[in-house]
Amino acid sequence: MSTAPEHAADTHDLIRVLGARVNNLKDVSVEIPKRRLTVFTGVSGSGKSSLVFDTIAAESRRLINETYSAFLQGFMPTLARPEVDLLEGLTTAIVVDQERMGANPRSTVGTATDAHAMLRILFSRLGTPHIGPPTAFSFNVPTRRASGVMSTEKADGRVEKAVVKDAVYLGGMCPRCEGMGSVSDFDLTALYDESKSLAEGALTVPGYSMDGWYGRIFAGAGFDMDKPIKRYTKKELHDLLHAEPRKIKVEGINLTYEGVIPKIQKSMLSKDVDAMQPHVRAFVERVITFQTCAECEGTRLTPEARSSTIEGRNIADLCTMQISDLAGWMREFDDRSVAPLLTGLRHLLDSFTGIGLGYLSLDRPAGTLSGGEAQRTKMIRHLGSALTDVTYVFDEPTIGLHPHDIERMNDLLLQLRDKGNTVLVVEHKPETIAIADHVVDLGPGAGTGGGEVVFAGDVDGLRASSTLTGRHLDQRVALKSSVRTPTGALEVRGADTHNLRDVDVDIPLGVLVVLTGVAGSGKSSLVHGSVAPRDGVVVVDQGAIRGSRRSNPATYTGLLDPIRKAFAKANGVKPALFSSNSEGACPTCNGAGVIYTELGVMATVESPCEECEGKRFQASVLEHTLGGRDIAEVLAMPVAEAEEFFGDGEARTPAAHAILDRLADVGLGYLTLGQPLTTLSGGERQRLKLATRMAEKGTGGASTVYVLDEPTTGLHLADVENLLGLLDRLVDSGRSVIVIEHHQAVMAHADWVIDLGPGAGHDGGRVVFEGTPADLVAGRSTLTAEHLAAYVGR
Repeated sequence: MSTAPEHAADTHDLIRVLGARVNNLKDVSVEIPKRRLTVFTGVSGSGKSSLVFDTIAAESRRLINETYSAFLQGFMPTLARPEVDLLEGLTTAIVVDQERMGANPRSTVGTATDAHAMLRILFSRLGTPHIGPPTAFSFNVPTRRASGVMSTEKADGRVEKAVVKDAVYLGGMCPRCEGMGSVSDFDLTALYDESKSLAEGALTVPGYSMDGWYGRIFAGAGFDMDKPIKRYTKKELHDLLHAEPRKIKVEGINLTYEGVIPKIQKSMLSKDVDAMQPHVRAFVERVITFQTCAECEGTRLTPEARSSTIEGRNIADLCTMQISDLAGWMREFDDRSVAPLLTGLRHLLDSFTGIGLGYLSLDRPAGTLSGGEAQRTKMIRHLGSALTDVTYVFDEPTIGLHPHDIERMNDLLLQLRDKGNTVLVVEHKPETIAIADHVVDLGPGAGTGGGEVVFAGDVDGLRASSTLTGRHLDQRVALKSSVRTPTGALEVRGADTHNLRDVDVDIPLGVLVVLTGVAGSGKSSLVHGSVAPRDGVVVVDQGAIRGSRRSNPATYTGLLDPIRKAFAKANGVKPALFSSNSEGACPTCNGAGVIYTELGVMATVESPCEECEGKRFQASVLEHTLGGRDIAEVLAMPVAEAEEFFGDGEARTPAAHAILDRLADVGLGYLTLGQPLTTLSGGERQRLKLATRMAEKGTGGASTVYVLDEPTTGLHLADVENLLGLLDRLVDSGRSVIVIEHHQAVMAHADWVIDLGPGAGHDGGRVVFEGTPADLVAGRSTLTAEHLAAYVGR
């Protein structure tokens, strides 16, 4: 079903999708008006992302890539055409998602936007003493004489090189820490066991097995493999730990040897810590300590760069300021010689404040931003862009936003539209749905029960429709008429983590407590600094789940173990046959289901395994069935279907059914058992963790305190009711539940509210209210109180 508004007079004003069958989409056809704001709604798993990201945005990117030369395409990932009959009216798609910006440890909020580049230009023009070009203030560019090579810094912190004539290139990188702001120090006692020899496994570095090539390389480099390290001479120990790369020959093969420490620095420390495998991360945290660089005092800059000032402040001083303060400083500063630059910089800094990120600083490492903060930072890049008539695609831009900040986000979305762009937003919040020019509602359910367009039209039409979204759009959770009585209190005294101002607060136990406040007000600082470290506290966040690309809900929750045993018992064979990581794995793809082809300088190509057709198991394993289904068919089941399958009949497996019950209880009934964990959203990861932690030994008793960070993330309006029911069941079973949340429905349902603020950054960090939701609304003394009162109609 689809309709187009009156302004869409012809196909030039429409994006037309015909016959989309990506993931669970069921031959979807829909028309989307261009240069308008369209919101895509529907329950989690209904097909919103499949339509917007995997069909429309994916095909736009693929077509753009095809316009480049064959040489450039060789460096780009190979994109398959989405499974769709026809796509018309596409424009350049810019996806503004919630992926964290932690891939480059050199990237900061300033370098990830134009802010730092503009400040560098400002200081190169007006700084006294004058020390050189803009690169003289860049911590990503070293100072050196270019011998036929010149470096150019990009906005994301990358440094690209080009061949030039003789030139002196002046950079601002601190030579001691190489622009990182911190230096690493190795604990040698944790790096090796001096009582052992190399052959006996003296080195504790992950992967350094002396049975393989590492043993041959050390031997080929001249080390006595049987000599204990404590008997090494100073030169031998230096060569083992610090030697510069040198060529050696091992068994007739030319290889390179370098010391263990520079090898670790290149192979491990150059990567983002969160991207490491768990055993590697544990090793790094055990062996390496990071300390602020004494030479640059953490600024990353040379003394020369820090010596140049404008009105008594150097560029590092400005970058450490809270952005809202920096914006104020810039408004007071004036110089006609750089008027256009100042205008642009002021507008950029005001955009940070306008989007609710004024509490950040430009030197904040980009990798420390939350998904919502990262998305809004990316959005700032586009607000000042000269591009028009492009398609901006947003994935739940209201995540992490207080109702007060959602109003400002809505204004920014409308600004992008009014510049002549098409804005597509996947969203659940009614405040953002309300500003849409056009709404596409998918459903009616999730997974195999979704994948259809159940409504397309304006907001009033959605409100009058009988769809799940339409029915819940104006529903409101009422304030509790009575609240639970606390069984005790968790005392916090003198909390001063980050922006907290010596906070004293008693957090009631045995009840549902909601922490509120605008983004940056200190909620997470209070929890992670003063609550999380305590015994009996279980923090369930939205962070990435560590594991390989083979991990899925079945392996993460332990569900696969009882399933394998049930298959083995029914067929009289070993359980290992039903593991794609063990004996039952397809020999061609080793149980991955896909083949990864390395093409040198080109991107790695991923293609379905032709042998097992992506099923991951040997054909002989799939001959064994349980309840008429083979193991691949079971792993393709949604949780809700598997819950029924393992609950009755021949396949009845109580242990599996109990785990599936918990997954359904936290709102994940639509996930398939074998879905890669890398494809889950932050909210889905959090609910998966919660389902798992609820079953762990040592949790679940009356002493357990669950801390949840924005559990409504990614939840449809109808699913929020189910979440409230789950929170009630946790509390009624004797647990204490503390929720960091912006959703007014959760605030209204709380037994106790602790509101932090009154603003963000140094304008926050105080408890501005503590009491029942009814008292919060009655007092109307905070921003949260005003928005909650409006929500409940008071």
